[in-house]
Amino acid sequence: MNILAIIPARSGSKSVIDKNIRDMNGKPMLAWSIEHALKSSRINRVILSTDSEKYAEIGRLYGAETPFIRPAEYATDTALDLDVFKHALNWLKENEDYEADIVVQLRPTYPKRNIEDIDRMIDMLIADPEADSVRSVSKAGEVPHKMWLRTENSREWCEGEIGVMEPLIKDIPECYNMPRQELPKAYYQNACIDVMRAATVLEKNSMTGDKILGYYMDENLDIDTETELLKAEIELLKEKLANKNVIEGLLKGKKRLVFDIDGVIAKLQPKNDYALSEPATDMISAINKLYDAGNYIVLNTARGYVTGIDWSETTKKQLEKWGLKYHELHFGKPNADYYIDDKSLDMEVIRSISTL
Repeated sequence: MNILAIIPARSGSKSVIDKNIRDMNGKPMLAWSIEHALKSSRINRVILSTDSEKYAEIGRLYGAETPFIRPAEYATDTALDLDVFKHALNWLKENEDYEADIVVQLRPTYPKRNIEDIDRMIDMLIADPEADSVRSVSKAGEVPHKMWLRTENSREWCEGEIGVMEPLIKDIPECYNMPRQELPKAYYQNACIDVMRAATVLEKNSMTGDKILGYYMDENLDIDTETELLKAEIELLKEKLANKNVIEGLLKGKKRLVFDIDGVIAKLQPKNDYALSEPATDMISAINKLYDAGNYIVLNTARGYVTGIDWSETTKKQLEKWGLKYHELHFGKPNADYYIDDKSLDMEVIRSISTL
């Protein structure tokens, strides 16, 4: 599949001037989203859509492609995401004969993302042929069932002004008088990750289509003000210091570390055809460093759990070919959509060891 990430970064931000290239813990804001896309195991092309040559140069420095400069009419305050994405997809088709199957929108105002969230959302869309898109959502802070619109016009009210109102939600009679505990849970699109089929954009003329899947996230670190920018800087610094302490502890050795194979050491393969597996070289490098530091490395895999095939010899040969150092290899781990463990570590922390 052609899975394309588009990072839309126009240069005309007014709330925070040059927001998309402001320094965020040592690198331009848009660089974080480029790195998130490049670290995804599903995305195989990353493009920065910008109206600025300066932004394009920065994007290339951090690994994004900039095959075009976005036309000015698609870089205004009122320009729609749909127009930006249609322009990008049509330009690639007309100039490169490149057609994406799935498109991922990573807005440059999110310096903190979980890479696994990107991959899981792509997998959700692939697994449901009838779905048009997947959107990341968070729990709404306010209850929309208790919200109102003014009927006269769209002008915002002044203090003390009187006017006729109508409820925002009308399908539940007098929901605004109901206890909030009895009302449906509401979620808002947090703008962190959008995944859609290219056909949804080009054929349905929509960024979402008809069947929209939701992917829940606790965090929301979108930046639109100077205050939010400062908050994000503090969050990233705290995370950096915490990760530094974890890494220093791991490199002292004497820890027993258990790793999954597929999705960690090996890139995931469709239909569980492990004979085609390719190595995740950065993770292998990191694990080898942990091995050399004196940690005990255990591999635990669900290979064969679903297919009923014995993948042991194939797996051992792959690990030897890839140069992975380990002490134990175990088969028979149960297959699951997610594994929850109170002793788990973020893969990004382990992956970062490969660069040390």
